[in-house]
Amino acid sequence: MSHSIPSGETIRRLRKAAGLTQKELAKRAGLSQSLISRIERSDVDPRLSTIKRIMRVIEGTTVKEGQVASHIMHRPVICVNAKQPVEVVVKLMKKHDISQLPVVDDDNIPIGSIQESTIIHRMIREKDFKKFFKMPVRDVMESPFPEIAPNTPIHEILQIFLRGAPAVLIVENGKILGIITKIDLITSLLGIEAGENLRTESSLGGV
Repeated sequence: MSHSIPSGETIRRLRKAAGLTQKELAKRAGLSQSLISRIERSDVDPRLSTIKRIMRVIEGTTVKEGQVASHIMHRPVICVNAKQPVEVVVKLMKKHDISQLPVVDDDNIPIGSIQESTIIHRMIREKDFKKFFKMPVRDVMESPFPEIAPNTPIHEILQIFLRGAPAVLIVENGKILGIITKIDLITSLLGIEAGENLRTESSLGGV
């Protein structure tokens, strides 16, 4: 499946967060329920146009009027300077339990990004791991995360993720205010009620 298309599991979570059954989603999107089921099980490789039809229905059902980026962004944003060695990235990821970081220059302006997958792919190519981890991040980083304004509507953020972005930065007047990852978006769509259900289930399984 194309990197720009959300997984079947992601679609299932978003559908449930929107309070839709497979039958309801299929009817509103003009698709068959069996196709929705196969997509969610990842048994079929759907066309991008089909995914867009599904996402339009989910967006229209889930996103409340007035919801914007600043409501769901995560902060503070953990960044890494492009001059720092890759080993610093690994330590930051482990310390903060994150899988991706914005890369900034000396003025704290985003100039790139680095993810766990970035590091793994480079490790495969490098013969000397010790030398690799001492390399400056600027020699390893990928393109910067997309930047959006604090008042960007949630449905626009959904479209950015649909195009394959791993995260988005909320920036205003050149200053990084926050970051939104896919899990941040999914969690926000699940809402407070779903969060309470998750806490209840967790407490039932505790000691």
